[in-house]
Amino acid sequence: MLEFEKTQILKNVGSSWSALAANVLVGIFLSPFILHRLGDAAYGIWVLIFSVTGYYGLFDLGIRSSIIRYVSKYTATGDSEKLTHFVSTALFSYTGIGLVSMALTATLSSSVEHLFKIPYDMHSQARLLLLLVGASVSLGFPLGVFGGMLEGLQRFYILNWTSIGSTLLRAALIVHFLNRGYGLITVALITVALPVLSSILRAIIVFRLCPVPLGLRYVDKVSFRHMATYGGTTFLVIVAGQLRFRTDELVLGGMMSTVAITYFSIGARIVDYCQEFVSSMAQIFVPMSSQSEAKGDLARLRKVYIAGNRVCALLVLPITVILILLGKHVIRIWVGARYVPHSYPVLVVLIIPFTLMLMQGASGRVLFGIGKHQSLAKVTLLEGIANLILSIALVPPLGVVGDALGTAIPLSCTFLLFMPRHLGKQLGVPVRSFLRQAYSLPLLLNLPLLGVVWLANRFFTPKNLIQLVMEIGAAFLIYGIGVLCAYKTGRVFRVTELGVPAQPLAPQLATEPVISVEYLEKS
Repeated sequence: MLEFEKTQILKNVGSSWSALAANVLVGIFLSPFILHRLGDAAYGIWVLIFSVTGYYGLFDLGIRSSIIRYVSKYTATGDSEKLTHFVSTALFSYTGIGLVSMALTATLSSSVEHLFKIPYDMHSQARLLLLLVGASVSLGFPLGVFGGMLEGLQRFYILNWTSIGSTLLRAALIVHFLNRGYGLITVALITVALPVLSSILRAIIVFRLCPVPLGLRYVDKVSFRHMATYGGTTFLVIVAGQLRFRTDELVLGGMMSTVAITYFSIGARIVDYCQEFVSSMAQIFVPMSSQSEAKGDLARLRKVYIAGNRVCALLVLPITVILILLGKHVIRIWVGARYVPHSYPVLVVLIIPFTLMLMQGASGRVLFGIGKHQSLAKVTLLEGIANLILSIALVPPLGVVGDALGTAIPLSCTFLLFMPRHLGKQLGVPVRSFLRQAYSLPLLLNLPLLGVVWLANRFFTPKNLIQLVMEIGAAFLIYGIGVLCAYKTGRVFRVTELGVPAQPLAPQLATEPVISVEYLEKS
């Protein structure tokens, strides 16, 4: 049994890293390709429409996290009757949500040119694009039940491998058709059709792994109540996430132009890749902290908190140094020199607060793992509201940089003023002790990297991708030697005495939901 669990963990983690690598590599290649084939205005409309439909994630209402929770629970207990009722109730609920979102799509698509500043000759394309993407998202709600079931069955590798196949096929088809003169609508059809086909494939696999009868007669109030109770806090976090990270393109589209969205998205996308890299590793801290809390082991929970954030800092800090010092070269070689004056300032403004957030990547996972995430949900909701207000206020005088500052300022406040103090109270870890133990080593190891990259940047200008990769690779080699030495001496995971007794927690069953943080970040 233990060997099977190890194999399952390796398959899940390995496939997650593979899916991330596929997404990043395809994104690096495909984004400039689509941008140069479609043009700034059309690419801006592309980003804008996907940002608008991204808000449909609010309609989820926490149902998917409930599916993951209760499918896992009922399959573990062998309660096939409750599983049948819950899956049918979730499918019924999602179907209703899909119909509502489709009606909203039809309404928005008829007036999208009045909501945003879209060039006159692209009005019809914008309407059709919104209709296609909205229809795909609406259909994705009921089909998403089966993806949630796979997560509940801990078959993440099936999700990941189907996602990799869809990503690679999408890239190949887009390149093929754009090279033959097709445009925005063709790219949209490819982009929205493949996820639907992947979801259908997952549904077929689910029914082979866990055959569950479906029908209206299995829909019941008890399952509705479970979904509502469990999904409440989840929904609040989803709302906060939408306000935090999905308002920028809408503000720019309403106040400036679709070209401004393009400039913003180039810098923001680089930061997103950095976030995905750290987050895909940090997911392991949710079950680790949950297990520690269930056993009443406060000392181990503190170690997860301190050492986990140290590892997150070791991952994100060198990336931040390189992006700040070499970001202009990255943008120039990636999409072209004419985007550097607009997109590099966005990159710098965003990477600093995102680094503060990612350096504390374990903190949020610990809160979710021990079921103490309610205060975090409220703070992130306030942060999202402040983000929207500041962005609207700063765009007129500062343009795309003002929009970036609207995101950066509230995000910095959350992770400078709230998160360390809140975790300190929850775990009995003094803030000074946490900062010293978690970040002294990462900061020290990054000093040689900083010096090397700074000197190289003064005397050497990479002309192409190969030279840029070689320069970054040399810097990471020096950094890697330092990290390896720290690992060999045990300093990476070492946590010393805090001066505060680690009183054992009272072992108890979790009364709060443990939510999939990765799912919330994608919502």
